Amino acid sequence: MASNFSTQFVDSALHGNTSFELSYTDPNQKWIIRNHILSLIQNYPSLSPSMDSFIHNNGSTVNLLKAEGKLSVSPPIPLTIWVHVSYPAMAPMVFVMGSFDSPIHRDHPFVDSSSGATFVPYLQTWQYPRSNLVELVKNLVNLFSIDHPLVYSPTNSTFSHPSMVSKREALDRLAGMVHYDLVFMEAKTEEEIEELSNLQGEMAKRVETTNSLIDQIETERSILKRRVEDLVMESDVVMNWLRVHDGITGDETEDAFEGVDEESKMKIDCLAASMAIDDLIYSLEKAIEGGVLSFEAYIKQVRVLAREQFFCTAMLVKLGASPVVH
Repeated sequence: MASNFSTQFVDSALHGNTSFELSYTDPNQKWIIRNHILSLIQNYPSLSPSMDSFIHNNGSTVNLLKAEGKLSVSPPIPLTIWVHVSYPAMAPMVFVMGSFDSPIHRDHPFVDSSSGATFVPYLQTWQYPRSNLVELVKNLVNLFSIDHPLVYSPTNSTFSHPSMVSKREALDRLAGMVHYDLVFMEAKTEEEIEELSNLQGEMAKRVETTNSLIDQIETERSILKRRVEDLVMESDVVMNWLRVHDGITGDETEDAFEGVDEESKMKIDCLAASMAIDDLIYSLEKAIEGGVLSFEAYIKQVRVLAREQFFCTAMLVKLGASPVVH
């Protein structure tokens, strides 16, 4: 039986013989609470009764009985069990008391690491008269022996064979395993999402770079197309001029452009070189369209040819000739 001191304390508290008035009002309820508390203390002497004010999440305050002490597992677990104001219809409120040296496991499936509030399946399926304080603590001992809520090395399971495990204990154990699997999968999924997000950002940058290169190529293509059109027009003008002057056609075309002096010859050579460069750039454009030439090689060659054409144009300007307009 419970000690005389514990019995006297519980009786005095429930009958209002103390300065601290409890919030329980129903005599039948008080009798049930008395029997359950004393039975709990008798079966688990490491727990002792006391009373205090409990503040709910909504701010309301009630004066309740509680049993507190250390749960007999290895290593012991500081625990407080508050007897709800509507007990036994409502389940008690259980809190694991962590400390700086032994904090509550952050990913424990049944204990909140910040408040210590405990949500074991036994509490969530509480139903009087099947449920009581003694069976609750028995369930906590079995559950926490398998999965300790404080940051300690986990102890070995007390179950040597599946046939020795009760249905409830097996379900509790399974719930813990599922919880840890879900925590692992959630962490893995977040890691994969972060990797995919980084990859998406990199792909967006590559798409932007590719679009920029395509715009540059389209601009070059438009410029080269206009140059080809200009060359065709200039070629038609020259051919018409040759047909009009002295009937020069065919192989005689090249003889029609002979300089009368060195300066004229230089002008003709510069004009011919500039037009030849235009023809070569046009051929390079066809080569890149056909996939024969890479874009990098194309740009490199165009820069070299543009430099040579610039020198030819500068020479024509120096000689007083009109440069070819591209």
